[in-house]
Order: sequence, then structure tokens, then C-alpha cells
Amino acid sequence: MAVPRWLDRDPAVIHVDHREAVTGVTADWPDWLPADCVATIRAAGINRPWRHQVQVAQLVHSGCHVAVCTPTASGKSLAYLMPVLAATAGDANPLGGRVELPAGGAITGISGARGTALLPRDRPRIDRISQARSALGLHDGQTALYIAPTKALAHDQWRTARELGPSGWSVATLDGDCDRAERRLARDHARFVLTNPDMLHRSVLPNHSRWTRLLANLAVVVIDEAHRYRGVFGAQISCVLRRLRRLCSEYGAHPVFVVASASCRDAGASAATLIGEPEPIDVVEHDSSSHPARDVVLWRPRTDAYSDTAEIMARLVDDGRQAIAFVPSRAGAELLAVRAGQKLQTPRTIGSYRSGYLANDRRRIEQDLHSGAMQGICATNALELGMDITGMDAVLICGFPGTLAALWQQAGRAGRGEHEALVVVVQREDPLDAYLFDHPELIFQAPVDKTVLFPQNPNVLGPQLAAAAQESPLVPNDSRWFGDSMEQLCGQLGNCGLLRRRATGWFWPRPERAVDAIDLRGTGGKPLDIVDADSGSVMGQVSLEDADRTVFTGAMYLHQGEQFLVDQYLPDRGMALVHADRPGYFTQPRTLTTAHIVAEDAHKAFGRTTVFTGDVELTRQVIGYLRRDEDSGQVWDENPLELPAHTLSTKAVWWSVPQEIATGLGFPPTVLGNAAHAVEHTAIGLLPAFAPCDRWDIGGVSMVVHPDTDLCTIIVHDGQPGGSGFARRGYEVADEWAAATLNRLRTCSCADGCPSCVVSPKCGNANQHLDKTAALRLLEAILEAG
Repeated sequence: MAVPRWLDRDPAVIHVDHREAVTGVTADWPDWLPADCVATIRAAGINRPWRHQVQVAQLVHSGCHVAVCTPTASGKSLAYLMPVLAATAGDANPLGGRVELPAGGAITGISGARGTALLPRDRPRIDRISQARSALGLHDGQTALYIAPTKALAHDQWRTARELGPSGWSVATLDGDCDRAERRLARDHARFVLTNPDMLHRSVLPNHSRWTRLLANLAVVVIDEAHRYRGVFGAQISCVLRRLRRLCSEYGAHPVFVVASASCRDAGASAATLIGEPEPIDVVEHDSSSHPARDVVLWRPRTDAYSDTAEIMARLVDDGRQAIAFVPSRAGAELLAVRAGQKLQTPRTIGSYRSGYLANDRRRIEQDLHSGAMQGICATNALELGMDITGMDAVLICGFPGTLAALWQQAGRAGRGEHEALVVVVQREDPLDAYLFDHPELIFQAPVDKTVLFPQNPNVLGPQLAAAAQESPLVPNDSRWFGDSMEQLCGQLGNCGLLRRRATGWFWPRPERAVDAIDLRGTGGKPLDIVDADSGSVMGQVSLEDADRTVFTGAMYLHQGEQFLVDQYLPDRGMALVHADRPGYFTQPRTLTTAHIVAEDAHKAFGRTTVFTGDVELTRQVIGYLRRDEDSGQVWDENPLELPAHTLSTKAVWWSVPQEIATGLGFPPTVLGNAAHAVEHTAIGLLPAFAPCDRWDIGGVSMVVHPDTDLCTIIVHDGQPGGSGFARRGYEVADEWAAATLNRLRTCSCADGCPSCVVSPKCGNANQHLDKTAALRLLEAILEAG
């Protein structure tokens, strides 16, 4: 077993899941893969491919879209690189079936009469240019596109492609950091371009007339880390991919899509929804690669999750094992690295990694991990998206990461060659963690979560249709890409003056770019810089969405283990000024949230009441902060803040307490409000057991008398504008969700409430006004489960 003796004997270990080593099954190289490509792959140390890699490659070669959902470190990169190499490393056209290039290959020099829009009258000119190029014998050859959630991962895959590809193969990355020469290389010469959705959305598609060589010859598109594309972000990316396919089709190309994910349930249907196919696509999910033995340990802390994780990390690093600890928050990654480093008995290095670091810092950390100069790293999931980190000796997961897909994605980073892999999952004080650790079968025997993806969300699809219309006027047949609601949404956009209908279709009539009004990631725009007031240097960044809560004036900010006090928060100037300080406390923001119920989509019986789903409008404002002792967590004082209120329109699920239940319980209004608040917290903590989200994707509001219902009401809402599907999922499984919430309230061993039941790490008023006992009685009364 990979579990060290000192860990195995500890009473904090409540369950160990052992997986025996697996011997891989190989296959012959495809006969259509060029010999020089086979030679370079073998030179990189791969003598024969795994069987599932050849299955994927054969499907792509035959023109079939395919979803690849084999585990981490199973060789998905080579699986899609084989057909990409065959299509782009030479002048042949080896892909079958799906690619239908216009005669003569690429089309160049095409631009519409309005900006870069491709107009119907351009079609004859495109055909004439294609025929002329064919007559002259001009062929650009096929191209391929790789799309990753981040530019860092695209760069990491570029290194893999360069290692496995033959000499002379033109491969280029395309992202916001590229200079003009690099962009020109990608646009005019590269056969394989590695990019991210943001670049595709903001640069390539709006300027498609400059990218005709790439688009008209596009044979293969790889969508990597596809499990990241869920909720509103996933809906945005789905629309971007449909815009891509629509333009490729107008240029005569019909690329094959490879949708790759290490963990996905119902992968064929999910991938089809993502890329815009009406029926599920082919799936390769059986892993034929070899894997070392692996042990997954469930650890219930003696003190708290962070202290125990730091202790385990330090001991593993002292034992000579390279380890990574995944934590759910940026501040947690910083604190854990400091704590673990303080516990080391040997001169080794433990660092931290999270979003917000500058590029130079990220690259240095990545290089130190690859070289072994850094033996331990405490990171958020930003590290997963920054580099392909496989082969760690041990993985620690501080708290269930929200979904089973994320858990197995992180666990899959352990295992190098024949060395056994160790994974330790440390229970956090959280209702979901407590529920799962009491039922290990829900971790080790349950299928991974189903992706929630709704590209027809009108708040997403409407602006994306405007962008598509600017690229090429929308016509009725484009419902093939955008769905049956396209015509109705175009009419609504026309009424708002955002589209104009002509005989040849719907046009974009405005001078500005439509894509500039779309924020794919919902971050609110350019991130805010964190500036060291002493040196004037930018030391990090934070999204505008998080800035009010993290870098308000007076906040303590952690960066690579160092503490900084925020002197000035200047959102209008896009910065916060800080200086190094350690005053002995940390800060916790207090927010005020109100919710207005706008419209009901559906309702159904729910115990002795009714559960609803529909539209709500939320108003949030950071109104102050607490200063807490950095050692004991005790509150020093509370300080008011005057920051602007922000409004969010989204989807929610809600239920009210009928007056007869409230009267029967005999609670005074204050106790009824505290009970509802506690039920809300526990329910939010458990929703990720039923929907593929984590508690940071959702939020809640409870009011003892809601102005829209005149009753005590509990609301759980999506955290993204327009909704992300999680609240709707909560409505669909309301009975099972409520039963699990009731069970957590009943079985938690605390007397008055704790982080394993009613205390929430993201409560806007610092977990004041909670009553666990009253919450249990309230939910029992609603569900008739007394």
C-alpha cells in the first residue's frame, strides 16, 4: 500500500479505498499516421499507443465527433494528437467523411460590406477565388485548433505537441500575451493553433475574414478540460463554439470535434450539447493505460482541516515525497503553505499557487515543481488549469472540492511510473463533507456528477446572437446552430435596436463590436491590480466580482505567505494600494443581501408547503468587516464600510413557511428567522451533492417576512447573471435535497450548530442569528417528519 505506516495507524483515518495496479493494453500505430510522426513519438519514449488512444484516433480519422472521458494521466493528448498530426503535419487530406473543403483549399481576402461580416452576396466571389486557387495548384493544407480554459494550459500542451511532432510542423499559441509577430504566425502559417475561448470569442471570430486560412481548412477542433464548461460559463463557451462551427460551415469546412475530460457522466450527451449537436456523440471512456496502485484515504481531523492537512503535508515532504495539497480558496492556499512550511523538519520547500499571481511568478513555481526544487505545493484548482501536473507522489485534498468530477480530477494527479499513489481527502467542517464522510459509498461507488449546461439561456444566447449577426447575418437555417428560440430572440433584439431585419437576414446595425458586451467568465471586466505602495509594483490581481470583499480599505490580504494591509481601495482606478504588515488579525467582510421575486417558472408540492423556481433580483452590498484574532479567531471589533450596492438578476428555488406551521411551532419572529437562516445554510451546503456545483456557485437569502410572499421564505439562488441551472436542479430534486438537509441537522453531533451543519464560510453577516434546534423543528414541520 502507498499509505505510510504513521498515517495508516492514525485513528483519524475512517476509510481507505485501495485500487490495485493496472497493466495497460497497447495497440498498433494507425496505418494512416505518417511514418515521420510515428518516429518522433517513439523518440519521445512512447513505443506503442494504448488501445483507447487508437480508438479515439480512428473515430476522429473517420470523421466522427468523439468525447474522451478517460482518467487523468491516461494519455488523452496523444489520442487527439495522432489525427491532428495526420491532418496538419503534411499536405495530405487523410481525414474521412466530415471535412468538406471548397475546391482549392483556403479562401483568402474575403471581407463583407459591413466590417468583417460575410454576406450572402460574397458566396459567388468565394467560389471564384477557390476555383482560381485550385487552378493555380495553391493548397494551404488542413488546420487544427486546440481550445483550453486558460492560456497557460494551452502553452503546456504546445510543449507536448512540439515534443511529439515532427521537425517543421508549424505549431503556434494564440492568446492575449502574443505580440504581432506571434499572432501573424498563428494566422498566416500555423497548421495547429492552441488558444483559449476568450481569444476565439474576442479576436478570431469577429475578424474571421483575416482568419480564413485557419477556418476554411479546419479539420479538427480539440476542446480540453471540458468538465470546466458548466453553468453560465459553459453556456457562453457553447455559444462561441456554435459561432465557430457556423462560420466554418460558411467557408466550406466541417471540423471534427474531440471533447476531452478526465471525468464526465453521460459524456456523449453533454459533449453534444456543448458543441451544438442534436444527438449524443461517440464516447471513449474505457481506459486501457497502465496505472500504479492507488490508495485514497478519508481523514476526519482531530482539530481542523487546515491544521491536519498542514501536518500531513509536512510529514510527507519530510519523507521525501513530492506532494500537492488542493484547497478551496486563495487565502487557504496561502495559509496552508505557511503552516506546512513551519512544521517541516528538513530543509525543503513548500510553496503556494493560486489565481491572481503574475505570469513570472506562475512560471517560476511551475518550473520549480517540474525540476523538483519545490517538494510541496498548496494550490487552488488554478494549478490544474496552468499545467499538466501528473506524477506527484501524493495528493491532499483539503475538503471535498464540490463535485465528484473535481475530486477524481485532483486525485488523478498522484502516481508516477511504478510508484504507488497516495490520496488523502481531509474532511472540512462543512455539511456536504460531513454527509459524504458518513456515507463513503457516495464517493467511491456513485457515478460522477452530470454536467448542468443550458446554452438556450436567453441572457447568454441573446448577446451571442448579436455577435453572430455581426460576423455574418443570421438566417432561418442558423437555428441549426442556435436552436428553435433563435427567431424569437432575434425579434426581441430587433425591438431593442440591437438587430435589424432585412430580406437577407438579421444584421447588426451598430458601429461598436457586439462581442465587447459579452463577459464569458462573468468576472465583470479587467481584474483589479494589487499594488505595493512602497515599491509601486503590481504584486497580484483580483477580479472585480471579488474585489469589494477582499481588498476593501482596511482588509488584510495574503500573497505568497506574506500579509499586507490594504491602505486604499480604488476601484475607479482599477487598483488597491497595500503595504506589508502583520497586525495580528485577519478580516472578514459583512454583506447585506435582499431578494425580490420577479417571476415564477414552475411550482410543485413540497411537504406541507410549495416549492417554486423562477427569476429573482438580488441586491448585495458590503456594509462592514470584522477583525478577528489570527490565532484564536475571536472577534476584535466591527467596522462599517460605505461601498456601492450591486444588483444581480438570476434564477432561484424558494419555499415559504405557511402561517399555520409558524403558528403551530410557536416561535417568536426572531427565532423563526434564525431557524430559516440555519436551514438555508445547511441546504446550500448540501446542494452540491445533487448538482455539479460547489457552494461558491450558489447563494441564499432568508427573511422572516418576505415582502413578496408575506411569509417566512427561504431562497437559494444561482450566483451568475441569468442563472446557471443549479437552482433549477435543486427544484427538480427538492424532496431528496430536503431529506438530506434534515438528516444533517439531526445527526450532527454539535449542540448549538457548527460548520458541519449550519455555520457557513460565506455567510454575509458572519454567521450571526442562527438556531440549529429551531431549524430542525422547522424543517421537520415542513416535511411532516417529526
